[in-house]
Amino acid sequence: MRIAHIITRLIIGGAQENTLLCCEDLINLFGEDVLLITGPPLGPEGSLVDRAIRNRVPLKIIPWLRREIHPWRDLRSYWAIRRVLQVFRPDVVHTHSAKGGILGRLAAYRLRVPVIVHTVHGAPFHPYQHFVAREFCRLAEVWAARYCDIFITVANAMRTLLVQGSIAPPEKCITIYSGMEIEPFVNCGTYRQETRRKLGFSADEVVVGKVARLFPLKGHDDVIEAAGPVIAQNPKVRFLFVGGGILENDLKKKIQDKGLADYFAFTGLIPPEKLPAVISAMDILVHTSLREGLARVLPQALLAGIPVISYDVDGAREVVIPEKTGILLPARDVAGLASAILRLAQDPAIRRQFGEAGRLLCQEIFPHEKMTREIHALYCKLLRSKGYRVDMVG
Repeated sequence: MRIAHIITRLIIGGAQENTLLCCEDLINLFGEDVLLITGPPLGPEGSLVDRAIRNRVPLKIIPWLRREIHPWRDLRSYWAIRRVLQVFRPDVVHTHSAKGGILGRLAAYRLRVPVIVHTVHGAPFHPYQHFVAREFCRLAEVWAARYCDIFITVANAMRTLLVQGSIAPPEKCITIYSGMEIEPFVNCGTYRQETRRKLGFSADEVVVGKVARLFPLKGHDDVIEAAGPVIAQNPKVRFLFVGGGILENDLKKKIQDKGLADYFAFTGLIPPEKLPAVISAMDILVHTSLREGLARVLPQALLAGIPVISYDVDGAREVVIPEKTGILLPARDVAGLASAILRLAQDPAIRRQFGEAGRLLCQEIFPHEKMTREIHALYCKLLRSKGYRVDMVG
Protein backbone atom coordinates (compact mmCIF):
# COMPACT_ATOMS: atom_id res chain seq x y z
CA MET A 1 0.00 0.00 0.00
CA ARG A 2 1.29 3.46 -0.90
CA ILE A 3 0.17 6.06 1.62
CA ALA A 4 0.78 9.82 1.54
CA HIS A 5 0.23 11.90 4.66
CA ILE A 6 -0.10 15.67 4.24
CA ILE A 7 0.18 18.21 7.07
CA THR A 8 0.75 21.96 6.89
CA ARG A 9 3.89 22.07 9.06
CA LEU A 10 5.85 19.59 11.14
CA ILE A 11 6.23 21.64 14.30
CA ILE A 12 6.25 20.29 17.86
CA GLY A 13 2.55 19.79 18.49
CA GLY A 14 -0.09 17.15 19.08
CA ALA A 15 -1.35 16.83 15.50
CA GLN A 16 2.20 16.66 14.19
CA GLU A 17 3.34 14.04 16.72
CA ASN A 18 0.23 11.98 15.92
CA THR A 19 0.97 12.14 12.19
CA LEU A 20 4.64 11.28 12.53
CA LEU A 21 3.97 8.33 14.84
CA CYS A 22 1.37 7.01 12.40
CA CYS A 23 3.85 7.25 9.51
CA GLU A 24 6.55 5.47 11.54
CA ASP A 25 4.15 2.69 12.54
CA LEU A 26 2.83 2.20 9.03
CA ILE A 27 6.41 1.61 7.92
CA ASN A 28 7.62 -0.43 10.90
CA LEU A 29 4.50 -2.46 11.76
CA PHE A 30 3.03 -2.98 8.30
CA GLY A 31 5.88 -2.40 5.86
CA GLU A 32 3.86 0.13 3.90
CA ASP A 33 5.33 2.64 1.44
CA VAL A 34 4.80 6.01 3.14
CA LEU A 35 5.51 9.62 2.14
CA LEU A 36 5.01 12.58 4.49
CA ILE A 37 4.35 15.88 2.70
CA THR A 38 4.62 19.08 4.73
CA GLY A 39 5.56 22.73 4.68
CA PRO A 40 8.58 24.26 6.42
CA PRO A 41 8.38 24.13 10.25
CA LEU A 42 8.20 27.91 10.70
CA GLY A 43 7.34 29.51 14.04
CA PRO A 44 8.59 29.39 17.63
CA GLU A 45 7.12 25.95 18.43
CA GLY A 46 10.13 23.89 17.35
CA SER A 47 10.43 21.22 14.67
CA LEU A 48 9.89 17.47 14.28
CA VAL A 49 11.68 17.35 10.93
CA ASP A 50 14.91 16.03 12.48
CA ARG A 51 13.00 13.20 14.15
CA ALA A 52 11.34 12.28 10.84
CA ILE A 53 14.72 12.15 9.13
CA ARG A 54 16.31 10.25 12.02
CA ASN A 55 13.54 7.65 11.96
CA ARG A 56 13.74 7.33 8.17
CA VAL A 57 10.27 8.61 7.34
CA PRO A 58 10.35 9.72 3.67
CA LEU A 59 9.72 13.45 3.68
CA LYS A 60 8.86 16.04 1.07
CA ILE A 61 8.88 19.68 2.18
CA ILE A 62 6.79 22.11 0.08
CA PRO A 63 8.43 25.52 0.67
CA TRP A 64 5.27 27.53 -0.05
CA LEU A 65 2.94 25.54 2.22
CA ARG A 66 2.18 27.79 5.20
CA ARG A 67 -0.52 28.12 7.84
CA GLU A 68 -1.57 31.65 6.89
CA ILE A 69 -3.94 32.27 3.96
CA HIS A 70 -1.95 33.62 1.01
CA PRO A 71 -3.58 33.05 -2.41
CA TRP A 72 -0.37 33.01 -4.46
CA ARG A 73 1.57 30.73 -2.08
CA ASP A 74 -1.49 28.51 -1.63
CA LEU A 75 -1.86 28.08 -5.39
CA ARG A 76 1.82 27.18 -5.73
CA SER A 77 1.46 24.75 -2.81
CA TYR A 78 -1.52 23.06 -4.43
CA TRP A 79 0.34 22.45 -7.69
CA ALA A 80 3.46 21.30 -5.83
CA ILE A 81 1.43 18.81 -3.75
CA ARG A 82 -0.28 17.60 -6.90
CA ARG A 83 3.06 17.03 -8.67
CA VAL A 84 4.42 15.07 -5.69
CA LEU A 85 1.32 12.89 -5.60
CA GLN A 86 1.50 12.30 -9.35
CA VAL A 87 4.99 10.88 -8.96
CA PHE A 88 4.26 8.91 -5.77
CA ARG A 89 0.93 7.49 -7.03
CA PRO A 90 -0.61 6.78 -3.62
CA ASP A 91 -3.45 4.38 -2.92
CA VAL A 92 -4.37 6.45 0.15
CA VAL A 93 -3.97 10.15 0.88
CA HIS A 94 -4.43 11.06 4.54
CA THR A 95 -4.54 14.79 5.29
CA HIS A 96 -4.23 16.73 8.54
CA SER A 97 -4.71 20.38 9.61
CA ALA A 98 -6.75 23.02 7.83
CA LYS A 99 -4.50 24.23 5.01
CA GLY A 100 -2.85 20.87 4.31
CA GLY A 101 -6.27 19.24 4.52
CA ILE A 102 -7.95 21.50 1.99
CA LEU A 103 -5.14 21.58 -0.57
CA GLY A 104 -4.24 17.92 -0.12
CA ARG A 105 -7.78 16.61 -0.41
CA LEU A 106 -8.42 18.66 -3.54
CA ALA A 107 -5.18 17.51 -5.21
CA ALA A 108 -5.84 13.88 -4.33
CA TYR A 109 -9.42 14.05 -5.60
CA ARG A 110 -8.37 15.61 -8.91
CA LEU A 111 -5.80 12.83 -9.35
CA ARG A 112 -8.45 10.21 -8.56
CA VAL A 113 -6.58 8.75 -5.60
CA PRO A 114 -8.67 5.73 -4.55
CA VAL A 115 -9.03 6.61 -0.85
CA ILE A 116 -8.88 10.05 0.78
CA VAL A 117 -9.00 10.42 4.57
CA HIS A 118 -8.90 13.59 6.67
CA THR A 119 -8.18 13.77 10.41
CA VAL A 120 -9.70 16.56 12.51
CA HIS A 121 -7.26 17.14 15.37
CA GLY A 122 -8.89 20.31 16.64
CA ALA A 123 -11.87 22.50 15.96
CA PRO A 124 -11.48 24.12 12.52
CA PHE A 125 -13.95 26.77 13.73
CA HIS A 126 -14.80 27.72 17.29
CA PRO A 127 -16.84 30.19 19.40
CA TYR A 128 -13.87 32.46 20.13
CA GLN A 129 -13.43 33.47 16.49
CA HIS A 130 -15.06 36.50 14.96
CA PHE A 131 -18.31 35.42 13.33
CA VAL A 132 -17.03 36.18 9.81
CA ALA A 133 -13.83 34.16 10.34
CA ARG A 134 -15.76 31.31 11.96
CA GLU A 135 -18.26 31.08 9.12
CA PHE A 136 -15.49 31.30 6.51
CA CYS A 137 -13.66 28.38 8.15
CA ARG A 138 -16.87 26.36 8.43
CA LEU A 139 -17.79 26.91 4.77
CA ALA A 140 -14.25 26.03 3.69
CA GLU A 141 -14.58 22.72 5.54
CA VAL A 142 -18.02 22.10 4.03
CA TRP A 143 -16.51 22.62 0.58
CA ALA A 144 -13.47 20.40 1.27
CA ALA A 145 -15.58 17.63 2.79
CA ARG A 146 -16.82 16.56 -0.64
CA TYR A 147 -13.26 15.56 -1.54
CA CYS A 148 -12.70 12.85 1.07
CA ASP A 149 -14.18 9.46 1.87
CA ILE A 150 -14.17 9.70 5.66
CA PHE A 151 -13.19 11.90 8.59
CA ILE A 152 -11.18 10.62 11.51
CA THR A 153 -11.77 12.62 14.67
CA VAL A 154 -9.45 12.42 17.68
CA ALA A 155 -12.39 12.74 20.09
CA ASN A 156 -16.12 12.15 19.97
CA ALA A 157 -16.53 15.88 20.62
CA MET A 158 -14.95 16.60 17.23
CA ARG A 159 -17.35 14.19 15.56
CA THR A 160 -20.26 16.06 17.12
CA LEU A 161 -18.79 19.36 15.93
CA LEU A 162 -18.59 18.15 12.33
CA VAL A 163 -22.16 16.88 12.37
CA GLN A 164 -23.61 19.98 14.05
CA GLY A 165 -21.62 22.24 11.71
CA SER A 166 -23.07 20.43 8.67
CA ILE A 167 -19.60 19.38 7.58
CA ALA A 168 -20.34 15.66 7.38
CA PRO A 169 -23.06 13.18 8.34
CA PRO A 170 -22.40 10.85 11.31
CA GLU A 171 -21.73 7.84 9.08
CA LYS A 172 -18.83 9.71 7.43
CA CYS A 173 -17.00 10.22 10.75
CA ILE A 174 -15.10 7.81 12.98
CA THR A 175 -13.29 8.51 16.25
CA ILE A 176 -9.75 7.14 16.62
CA TYR A 177 -7.98 8.53 19.66
CA SER A 178 -4.62 10.19 19.03
CA GLY A 179 -1.95 7.73 20.09
CA MET A 180 1.35 8.47 21.75
CA GLU A 181 4.41 6.79 23.22
CA ILE A 182 2.98 5.92 26.62
CA GLU A 183 5.95 4.22 28.32
CA PRO A 184 8.00 7.42 28.90
CA PHE A 185 5.07 8.91 30.82
CA VAL A 186 4.15 5.75 32.73
CA ASN A 187 7.75 5.41 33.89
CA CYS A 188 8.64 9.08 34.38
CA GLY A 189 8.43 8.97 38.19
CA THR A 190 12.12 8.06 38.36
CA TYR A 191 12.95 11.60 37.19
CA ARG A 192 10.73 13.40 39.69
CA GLN A 193 13.16 14.39 42.46
CA GLU A 194 15.98 15.42 40.13
CA THR A 195 13.69 17.42 37.86
CA ARG A 196 12.08 19.24 40.78
CA ARG A 197 15.52 20.09 42.10
CA LYS A 198 16.61 21.50 38.73
CA LEU A 199 13.42 23.57 38.48
CA GLY A 200 13.88 24.93 41.98
CA PHE A 201 10.96 23.23 43.74
CA SER A 202 11.31 21.86 47.26
CA ALA A 203 9.84 18.54 48.39
CA ASP A 204 7.01 20.14 50.36
CA GLU A 205 5.81 22.46 47.60
CA VAL A 206 2.77 21.55 45.46
CA VAL A 207 3.54 22.15 41.79
CA VAL A 208 0.67 23.06 39.47
CA GLY A 209 1.77 22.67 35.86
CA LYS A 210 0.39 23.85 32.54
CA VAL A 211 1.77 22.52 29.26
CA ALA A 212 0.88 24.63 26.23
CA ARG A 213 2.31 27.05 23.75
CA LEU A 214 2.37 30.59 25.13
CA PHE A 215 -0.22 31.72 22.59
CA PRO A 216 -3.71 33.25 22.67
CA LEU A 217 -6.64 31.00 23.67
CA LYS A 218 -4.37 28.74 25.73
CA GLY A 219 -5.67 30.14 29.02
CA HIS A 220 -2.44 31.17 30.76
CA ASP A 221 -4.10 34.42 31.89
CA ASP A 222 -6.75 32.43 33.75
CA VAL A 223 -4.10 30.47 35.64
CA ILE A 224 -2.38 33.70 36.63
CA GLU A 225 -5.69 35.17 37.83
CA ALA A 226 -6.43 32.04 39.88
CA ALA A 227 -2.92 31.99 41.36
CA GLY A 228 -3.46 35.04 43.59
CA PRO A 229 -6.25 33.61 45.77
CA VAL A 230 -4.59 30.16 45.74
CA ILE A 231 -1.29 31.46 47.07
CA ALA A 232 -3.06 33.66 49.63
CA GLN A 233 -4.56 30.52 51.19
CA ASN A 234 -1.73 28.06 50.49
CA PRO A 235 1.68 29.68 50.01
CA LYS A 236 3.25 26.27 49.35
CA VAL A 237 1.66 26.12 45.88
CA ARG A 238 3.93 26.84 42.90
CA PHE A 239 3.08 27.20 39.19
CA LEU A 240 5.03 25.87 36.21
CA PHE A 241 4.43 27.00 32.62
CA VAL A 242 5.90 24.54 30.10
CA GLY A 243 6.28 25.77 26.53
CA GLY A 244 7.41 28.75 24.51
CA GLY A 245 5.63 31.31 22.40
CA ILE A 246 4.88 34.89 21.55
CA LEU A 247 3.18 35.73 24.87
CA GLU A 248 6.11 34.85 27.13
CA ASN A 249 7.16 38.43 27.92
CA ASP A 250 3.56 39.60 28.40
CA LEU A 251 2.80 36.75 30.80
CA LYS A 252 5.97 37.33 32.81
CA LYS A 253 5.13 41.03 33.12
CA LYS A 254 1.61 40.24 34.30
CA ILE A 255 3.00 37.86 36.92
CA GLN A 256 5.55 40.45 38.02
CA ASP A 257 2.89 43.17 38.28
CA LYS A 258 0.80 40.95 40.55
CA GLY A 259 3.76 40.28 42.82
CA LEU A 260 3.73 36.56 42.02
CA ALA A 261 7.12 36.16 40.35
CA ASP A 262 8.48 33.99 43.19
CA TYR A 263 5.64 31.50 42.66
CA PHE A 264 6.00 30.92 38.90
CA ALA A 265 8.61 29.13 36.80
CA PHE A 266 8.91 28.92 33.00
CA THR A 267 10.72 26.14 31.16
CA GLY A 268 10.60 27.71 27.71
CA LEU A 269 10.34 25.46 24.68
CA ILE A 270 11.42 21.89 25.44
CA PRO A 271 11.89 18.94 23.08
CA PRO A 272 9.17 16.25 23.27
CA GLU A 273 11.53 13.66 24.74
CA LYS A 274 12.04 15.85 27.83
CA LEU A 275 8.33 16.36 28.52
CA PRO A 276 7.82 13.19 30.62
CA ALA A 277 10.52 14.28 33.08
CA VAL A 278 9.00 17.76 33.37
CA ILE A 279 5.51 16.36 33.93
CA SER A 280 6.94 14.08 36.63
CA ALA A 281 7.82 17.21 38.62
CA MET A 282 4.14 18.22 38.85
CA ASP A 283 1.55 17.38 41.47
CA ILE A 284 -1.43 18.73 39.50
CA LEU A 285 -1.89 19.58 35.83
CA VAL A 286 -4.27 22.33 34.74
CA HIS A 287 -5.65 22.62 31.23
CA THR A 288 -7.28 25.99 30.59
CA SER A 289 -7.15 26.17 26.79
CA LEU A 290 -10.35 27.38 25.18
CA ARG A 291 -10.17 25.12 22.14
CA GLU A 292 -8.52 21.74 21.54
CA GLY A 293 -9.48 18.48 19.93
CA LEU A 294 -8.34 16.34 22.80
CA ALA A 295 -5.22 17.91 24.27
CA ARG A 296 -2.45 15.30 24.38
CA VAL A 297 -1.18 16.65 27.68
CA LEU A 298 -4.32 15.36 29.44
CA PRO A 299 -3.60 11.65 28.82
CA GLN A 300 0.14 12.32 29.15
CA ALA A 301 -0.33 13.70 32.67
CA LEU A 302 -2.73 10.91 33.62
CA LEU A 303 -0.32 8.28 32.31
CA ALA A 304 2.22 9.80 34.69
CA GLY A 305 -0.28 9.47 37.54
CA ILE A 306 -0.83 13.24 37.74
CA PRO A 307 -4.46 14.37 38.36
CA VAL A 308 -5.87 17.02 36.06
CA ILE A 309 -8.11 20.05 36.33
CA SER A 310 -9.51 20.99 32.94
CA TYR A 311 -11.96 23.32 31.31
CA ASP A 312 -14.80 21.32 29.80
CA VAL A 313 -13.92 22.05 26.17
CA ASP A 314 -14.05 19.75 23.16
CA GLY A 315 -12.78 16.26 24.04
CA ALA A 316 -11.48 16.93 27.57
CA ARG A 317 -14.39 15.13 29.24
CA GLU A 318 -13.48 11.92 27.42
CA VAL A 319 -10.46 11.44 29.71
CA VAL A 320 -11.11 13.87 32.57
CA ILE A 321 -13.84 11.94 34.34
CA PRO A 322 -15.23 14.10 37.17
CA GLU A 323 -14.31 12.78 40.61
CA LYS A 324 -12.53 9.82 39.01
CA THR A 325 -9.50 11.13 37.09
CA GLY A 326 -9.83 14.86 37.75
CA ILE A 327 -12.04 17.91 37.89
CA LEU A 328 -13.97 19.50 34.99
CA LEU A 329 -14.88 23.20 35.02
CA PRO A 330 -16.82 25.51 32.72
CA ALA A 331 -14.48 27.48 30.45
CA ARG A 332 -13.23 30.75 31.99
CA ASP A 333 -14.36 29.73 35.51
CA VAL A 334 -11.36 31.29 37.27
CA ALA A 335 -12.96 31.10 40.73
CA GLY A 336 -13.72 27.41 40.20
CA LEU A 337 -10.15 26.87 38.98
CA ALA A 338 -8.73 28.42 42.15
CA SER A 339 -11.05 26.34 44.32
CA ALA A 340 -10.13 23.11 42.49
CA ILE A 341 -6.40 23.80 42.82
CA LEU A 342 -6.76 24.46 46.54
CA ARG A 343 -8.77 21.28 47.02
CA LEU A 344 -6.23 19.02 45.31
CA ALA A 345 -3.24 20.86 46.76
CA GLN A 346 -4.30 20.05 50.31
CA ASP A 347 -5.30 16.42 49.65
CA PRO A 348 -2.45 14.12 48.49
CA ALA A 349 -4.71 11.07 48.82
CA ILE A 350 -7.25 12.31 46.30
CA ARG A 351 -4.41 13.30 43.96
CA ARG A 352 -3.09 9.74 44.06
CA GLN A 353 -6.57 8.30 43.59
CA PHE A 354 -7.34 10.43 40.53
CA GLY A 355 -3.88 9.88 39.06
CA GLU A 356 -3.98 6.09 39.35
CA ALA A 357 -7.47 5.88 37.84
CA GLY A 358 -6.30 8.09 34.97
CA ARG A 359 -3.22 5.96 34.38
CA LEU A 360 -5.30 2.79 34.06
CA LEU A 361 -7.77 4.46 31.69
CA CYS A 362 -5.16 5.99 29.40
CA GLN A 363 -2.95 2.91 29.19
CA GLU A 364 -5.84 1.18 27.47
CA ILE A 365 -6.74 3.98 25.07
CA PHE A 366 -3.61 5.82 23.94
CA PRO A 367 -0.79 3.51 22.75
CA HIS A 368 0.21 4.78 19.32
CA GLU A 369 0.32 1.24 17.95
CA LYS A 370 -3.39 0.86 18.75
CA MET A 371 -4.15 4.08 16.88
CA THR A 372 -2.17 3.04 13.81
CA ARG A 373 -3.72 -0.44 13.67
CA GLU A 374 -7.18 1.13 13.68
CA ILE A 375 -6.17 3.60 10.97
CA HIS A 376 -4.58 0.88 8.84
CA ALA A 377 -7.68 -1.29 9.18
CA LEU A 378 -9.76 1.68 8.04
CA TYR A 379 -7.57 2.14 4.94
CA CYS A 380 -8.00 -1.53 4.09
CA LYS A 381 -11.77 -1.42 4.60
CA LEU A 382 -12.13 1.63 2.35
CA LEU A 383 -9.94 0.15 -0.38
CA ARG A 384 -11.85 -3.13 -0.33
CA SER A 385 -15.15 -1.23 -0.54
CA LYS A 386 -13.89 0.19 -3.83
CA GLY A 387 -12.94 -3.17 -5.25
CA TYR A 388 -9.22 -3.22 -4.46
CA ARG A 389 -7.44 -6.32 -3.27
CA VAL A 390 -5.47 -4.83 -0.42
CA ASP A 391 -2.62 -7.33 -0.55
CA MET A 392 -2.00 -6.37 -4.18
CA VAL A 393 -2.50 -2.60 -3.93
CA GLY A 394 0.45 -0.55 -5.11
